[in-house]
Amino acid sequence: MKDSLYHRAVSFANARLWQLVHVDILLLGSLLLLISGGLFVLYSASGQDVAMVERQIFRLAVGMMVCLALAQLPPKYMRRASPTLFILVTFLLVGVLLFGVGAKGAQRWLPLPGGLRFQPSEIMKIVMPMMIAWYFSDRQLPPTFKQILAVLALIVLPVLLVAKQPDLGTSILVAVAGIFVLFLAGLGWRYILGAAALAPVAGYVLWQFMREYQRQRVLTFLNPESDPLGTGWNIIQSKTAIGSGGLYGKGWLEGSQAQLDFLPESHTDFIIAVLAEEFGMLGCAVLILAYLLVIARGLYIAANAEDNYARLLAGSLTLTFFIYMFVNIGMVSGILPVVGVPLPLVSYGGTSIITIMATFGILMSIQTHKRAR
Repeated sequence: MKDSLYHRAVSFANARLWQLVHVDILLLGSLLLLISGGLFVLYSASGQDVAMVERQIFRLAVGMMVCLALAQLPPKYMRRASPTLFILVTFLLVGVLLFGVGAKGAQRWLPLPGGLRFQPSEIMKIVMPMMIAWYFSDRQLPPTFKQILAVLALIVLPVLLVAKQPDLGTSILVAVAGIFVLFLAGLGWRYILGAAALAPVAGYVLWQFMREYQRQRVLTFLNPESDPLGTGWNIIQSKTAIGSGGLYGKGWLEGSQAQLDFLPESHTDFIIAVLAEEFGMLGCAVLILAYLLVIARGLYIAANAEDNYARLLAGSLTLTFFIYMFVNIGMVSGILPVVGVPLPLVSYGGTSIITIMATFGILMSIQTHKRAR
């Protein structure tokens, strides 16, 4: 009996400790599991480039510090800051078009002292759902038609600014982050069905505004074999790597597509093809399970949040993280067009890693700052 009481007391003390430092231990554990597996795969995908793995670890460490710092900030302060942040980041997106630096034909970054640069569109992935959640926080739900139009107006301007850079993948994710808040706010089925009916028209309009290389990506998705040595090369090599892995894979560092450089962008957009070739379908299943653990915890936090702002924000951030994963796996396996979305916390990256870790800091804040009941 005494032993049982002792273990209960230790468990309670540990729970209180994590609560005091505002860390959700289940979410943190799931993230560390995912990150560890990602570094393991990156070492192989990078051609055993230790320096690249070290840079990834450094960025993940910075992201973890951002995550833990945001976890200390109560959601009420995030709520107050949401409109200001939205206006500020929107102006930064305008600044990118006017003063931004470019790479590979895209102008997406603002220069910083010391030769550094950052991508404001990545920040907008967080700020957009914060703004829409703030808009609905003191309003009666479900939203009215006028409120839906107001929200769509808030979403359109940043999305157009990001698409202008051009960055189709990020612009879609920014739009999705805002639309998820609208959906979670109780959007009526008549509006959802109406939007579905207008989807072909929206697709036609989007096609007219696409650049030539973006149209080519869609055409390649529909028929990659039409140009197997050109635009279809990436997806053909990716599907070859996935298929050759079979159930168990060829073994770590034994994948021919990545190790012999047949697979382009193997350490970024197409990294899961490396995993599939070397560890097979079972390896992919383990990675997806790690993602599902993170997503399940995020949805639990959203469902148990204290108010509309926290609930809508947590739900949108979690579902947007799911979209990152789904779009990347879909485009690498050939069921979606290639839009340049990396596999979250696994692909080699910079600003995107810090942004994603920031979203989990917000989720931890929402979970750990709840008032005692």
